[in-house]
Amino acid sequence: MKLGAFSLSLNVKDIQISKTFYETLGFSVFAGNIEHNYLIMKNGDTIIGLFQGMFEQNILTFNPGWDQNANTLDTYDDVRNIQKHLKSNSVKLEKETDRSDSGPASIVFLDPDGNTILIDQHI
Repeated sequence: MKLGAFSLSLNVKDIQISKTFYETLGFSVFAGNIEHNYLIMKNGDTIIGLFQGMFEQNILTFNPGWDQNANTLDTYDDVRNIQKHLKSNSVKLEKETDRSDSGPASIVFLDPDGNTILIDQHI
């Protein structure tokens, strides 16, 4: 499966303090809006999202159709095909997408240890 760009979405207590901390580690703002309590930060090909008050735990995030610079890929596995594959392999989905539509969509499931995985297609 081609899952696309990978990032770690972090639930942070204070986005400004977290921004400053990750800047100390060499990250810089890549996208997002601090006034809306989220930033996407990048260091080389490593991406982390800082999210204040949007979810309870950290999330492994994959973006089908994007590379690590948010450029559209020529070929990728659509989130609906990924959903079909997961369901055919008995993976329980916490959130599904409507298989009849196209374009942006997302699904959510848990790994065996309870870590949340988000497949979030933007195209």
